[in-house]
Amino acid sequence: MSRADNARHVPDMAGMDQRAVAERLLDWFASARRDLPWRRTYDPYHVLVSEVMLQQTQMERVVPYFLRWMDRFPDLESLARASEDEVLRLWEGLGYYSRGRSLLAAAGVLVREHGGAVPDDRETLLTLPGVGPYTAGAVRSVAFNLPEPAVDANVERVLARLTNLELPARDPRAKEFLRETARGLIPEGRARDFNQALMELGALVCLPRTPRCPECPLAGFCVARSLGVAELRPLAGPPKEVVRLRMASGLLLRDGRLYIQKRRPNDVWPGLWEFPGGVLEEGESPEQALAREFREEVELDVRPLAPAVEVRYSYTRYRVTMHAFYCADAGGPAAPRMNEAVDGRFVTPGELSRYAFPAGHRRVISFVLDDPRLKEFLARS
Repeated sequence: MSRADNARHVPDMAGMDQRAVAERLLDWFASARRDLPWRRTYDPYHVLVSEVMLQQTQMERVVPYFLRWMDRFPDLESLARASEDEVLRLWEGLGYYSRGRSLLAAAGVLVREHGGAVPDDRETLLTLPGVGPYTAGAVRSVAFNLPEPAVDANVERVLARLTNLELPARDPRAKEFLRETARGLIPEGRARDFNQALMELGALVCLPRTPRCPECPLAGFCVARSLGVAELRPLAGPPKEVVRLRMASGLLLRDGRLYIQKRRPNDVWPGLWEFPGGVLEEGESPEQALAREFREEVELDVRPLAPAVEVRYSYTRYRVTMHAFYCADAGGPAAPRMNEAVDGRFVTPGELSRYAFPAGHRRVISFVLDDPRLKEFLARS
């Protein structure tokens, strides 16, 4: 792209009164800010945990998880002593489980190498597991009030509309422009409030599909609004491919217990527990897939007793329909071989709450624990 083409897409900020923008936004934030638990002290550990939890997750979902997390792990030392199983169980339902494992690993590093404290320098923060440029910027600005931009999806949207950025937010030129624009708007000594105000504006007013422009404190400065294109900014990138999968999973019943297994570290949902199963191959019925998966994964012959439940869930670009079955040994009881897992055990229904499961399997559990057939099948197993 030529320099002239680039200029048409990257706005010129010379005509914007950046100081007035910042002052107007801060005035709005003073009255509109939400009472969030990590805003009460700005403890660096609290800020770090909240920012990791907020990655790709809405605020209202994060707050109860944050409160439970802090009740169990009030400081880095208590987190560093935790087991991965305990962390994943506490994280269950929040999704993107690598974030929980990264927090556990980061706590270990900070306790061993930094005296159990979250550092304020960018280079050290970026060496921590799970901490990228955005999280490092958020911790530095929100916890330590340092003049560092923190550009998340909400901030991208606000600044793309404010400046009428004619590039998708994922474009490298757009990322650089948005980061430097955010940096240039930070008032001296007000990084904490300003960055949070930008995020808050994007979350409450400058919404993705239906921006509330009449309520926006920056409406008078917004170039996209003045041109009537606010809803079209930021420009959309190429659509992500959606992959639809059908899966079969089995609740193997034996001696009043159910079999569960723990996924391998390099697999999808590493470290989480599941019921054996997998994706249907072409031409297979769910029952056929169930029998094949048990032979491949645990070297057991099973027969379905009855359908348990069908659940639908999503993760990343996948849309999954999972057929869950109650099943029993078909060739006589034998010890599972665990070809696709690192651990396996038979547990009572009441013990299932001790283990962390992916969302789809947890939905199966929620259903079968209320299913009167489960007690009958267990009694016969």
